[in-house]
Amino acid sequence: MKAIRRLTVRPVLPDPLRPLSDLARNLRWSWHPDTRDLFQSVDPECWASSACDPVRLLGTVAPTRLAELAEDRRFLRRLTAVADDLDRYMTGDRWYQAQSGRLPAAVAYFSPEFGITAALPQYSGGLGILAGDHLKAASDLGVPLVGVGLLYRHGYFRQTLSRDGWQQEHYPVLDPHELPLALLKEPDGTPAHVALALPGGRELRARVWLAQVGRVPLLLLDSDVEENDLGERGVTDRLYGGGSEHRLLQEMLLGIGGVRAVRTYCRLTGHAAPEVFHTNEGHAGFLGLERIAELCDDGLAFDSALEAVRAGTVFTTHTPVPAGIDRFDRELVARHFGPDAELPRIDGERVLRLGMESYPGGEPGLFNMAVMGLRLAQRANGVSLLHGGVSREMFSGLWPGFDADEVPITSVTNGVHAPTWVAPEVFRLGARQIGVQRAEDALTVGDSDRWDSVADIPDQDIWELRRTLREQLVAEVRERLRVSWRQRGAGTAELGWIDDVLDPDVLTIGFARRVPSYKRLTLMLRDRDRLTDLLLHPERPVQIVVAGKAHPADDGGKRLVQELVRFADDPRVRHRIVFLPDYGMAMAQKLYPGCDIWLNNPLRPLEACGTSGMKAALNGCLNLSVRDGWWDEWFQPDFGWAIPTADGVGTDPDRRDAIEAAALYDLLEQRITPRFYERDASGLPDRWIEMVRRTLSLLGPKVLAGRMVREYVERLYAPAAEAHRAMDPDAARALAEWKARLRRAWSGVSVDHVETTAATALAELGTTLGLRVRVNLGDLAPEDVEVQAVSGRVDSEDRITDAGTVPLKPVGGPDLEGRWVYEGPLALDRTGPFGYTVRILPAHRLLASGAEAGLVAVPSDELAQAAGLLMR
Repeated sequence: MKAIRRLTVRPVLPDPLRPLSDLARNLRWSWHPDTRDLFQSVDPECWASSACDPVRLLGTVAPTRLAELAEDRRFLRRLTAVADDLDRYMTGDRWYQAQSGRLPAAVAYFSPEFGITAALPQYSGGLGILAGDHLKAASDLGVPLVGVGLLYRHGYFRQTLSRDGWQQEHYPVLDPHELPLALLKEPDGTPAHVALALPGGRELRARVWLAQVGRVPLLLLDSDVEENDLGERGVTDRLYGGGSEHRLLQEMLLGIGGVRAVRTYCRLTGHAAPEVFHTNEGHAGFLGLERIAELCDDGLAFDSALEAVRAGTVFTTHTPVPAGIDRFDRELVARHFGPDAELPRIDGERVLRLGMESYPGGEPGLFNMAVMGLRLAQRANGVSLLHGGVSREMFSGLWPGFDADEVPITSVTNGVHAPTWVAPEVFRLGARQIGVQRAEDALTVGDSDRWDSVADIPDQDIWELRRTLREQLVAEVRERLRVSWRQRGAGTAELGWIDDVLDPDVLTIGFARRVPSYKRLTLMLRDRDRLTDLLLHPERPVQIVVAGKAHPADDGGKRLVQELVRFADDPRVRHRIVFLPDYGMAMAQKLYPGCDIWLNNPLRPLEACGTSGMKAALNGCLNLSVRDGWWDEWFQPDFGWAIPTADGVGTDPDRRDAIEAAALYDLLEQRITPRFYERDASGLPDRWIEMVRRTLSLLGPKVLAGRMVREYVERLYAPAAEAHRAMDPDAARALAEWKARLRRAWSGVSVDHVETTAATALAELGTTLGLRVRVNLGDLAPEDVEVQAVSGRVDSEDRITDAGTVPLKPVGGPDLEGRWVYEGPLALDRTGPFGYTVRILPAHRLLASGAEAGLVAVPSDELAQAAGLLMR
């Protein structure tokens, strides 16, 4: 019979065991081995059956066992030690507290998904895992972050396969009371709520759940409350589900409701109010509108409030293609903002303008969330060096007149949270060399360039570690494969072959990620005969473990999954290649350490960062990847192999796949498998082990989330907090008025004449030219602008590359026609074709860059032809 109502019955812990409840409710257990070991010792069988979730464990362990533990002095000593350790972790000073200067009192970090642990399934892929790692690293460093997201009642889908290999989706209902969450409550004990106004006088209400991620509170908004109508209750039903209006409501709740939730949390707990707001992708971009509305309520005009909000906002873009950005119909957005809906104090047309694609090639009828995010943030970044460049190109239309490399989007390369992703066996090997505390510090703070102690680990120990991890993966794969085949309808009698799947002594390749077409799941199948030969080679075989989910609406991605599954089902090769359904954090934590090679073959440059290879590297797995994302930045032959790419615009996609697949096979046949199977006199693959050693010692420190978060603090959060403090109401009004005056006057700004002391088109290195420039500033004054000489090498079309800038100084006052003369030196500091130009930029102490206002004046074509000088 089916129950008509479900409720959660929580255990009553004996008083000596009460600290177990606090330990279970703080998600630090998910990356703290001692805490996990403690929970496992409560009841090893219950721990395994609860999927290593302490909340579920405590709900299933027998009362007799709890009573027994309450009398076990050895267990109670361990419990006290672990609880005391958590208390020191939560209250003691860490890296952030030791820094000098005025750092932000708090930072609010918004993301549509968070991958903290498999016990809280609120993520779909890399964006969520990155957000979870960001929170965990911030906690380890003591950064006062507040996370903000949505609580999805179905999370992301669970994946199974049909008998013929077609992806099937299942959406289990998540009960918040059975998750490591607590309701945020008002002083009278009632749940705290936030509300959004909807068209037609309706309302969207949400309660706020709190997940404690170490020192970092994560606020998750949940619309499934009785006060809502059925439609509104379903707003937070599924991650990335529903149609356009459904997604818009999710993003309004995340951004606008999220700010309100942060204000409520700070009011109820006394937590410092955030000075910086960080939006992880455009989904949370509406947070800027809510903050503008707050300031308008305090008496600021819209333009002044906009400047104040921009000063303290950081925007991170993760997509390298316009198709990856959320865009909504302009009329749909207009309906949800204005007098009859949300933020009635703000003119709806001003809202629409923030997201308008007002640049060549843009669609004015669409509202672009990333465009709004960039317009509402004074600081923006991509997630790898290469992706920063791709982002500057992609969004350059927002800064007309500037070369792409001057677009104010920087980059902070992603990192991964080592305590989450490093296998316990790898950690123990490191701790044996340098001690537990130093090993923990190395993995969390990440402030060293190299881990020299790895050099002292004997080859034999490294190789035994690698085989142990491979052996564990083989056992995991067989167990998951057996479950998958039963779900596909196979009987026990059909599954005897699974006992021989994979071999712990065979070179193991891993490939696991989401399955959009650009990641090319099936590139490895391009030449099936050649792949089969690699899998079945008599002396140097390889084996491949593949996992990944296609979006439920992406039939093309599902066909790729089916194509791979059908190949892996072939009895000739199924012991050498497997597809594991339902890829998630629990699987990943076994997969990364157990592989020898991590394969990544996206279409370059469509991988923004690609952090899965970082997690593999931290476990001594070597990367085999297209030079995209982070691998383009840090690739060295010491760490793995780069798959050559056919990037030319004239190469059709089919031919490109053929070329790159052939390059992949060549690398495996000629360089990778020989090195893995080649043995020295002691029977060890010494050259392979040396690559593992270098990966750990040189690449390991680079890929840490601790390094990433420190960069965010130093390069983005601290400057944003400083700008926020400087932008008091008077400063915000003054800046808004100055920008308005600037825009009105800019049409009168021009470069009228350029002359130089150089008499010929030839000069020697080290020569200094004198520049004299006459400019018209119209209604502006010299303090409103900076006149610059821009110089550098020039290409065949006289475009300046690798440009440097030198400010020129005004000489005297304006002439009778109101024009100013600027002068300055120009050093010829490099040989070869050399060129220069001059330009005028807005200048103000509160601008983060000269490009921020999007205005520039350069010489006219006629003037450039008359005065332009190229040195050859």
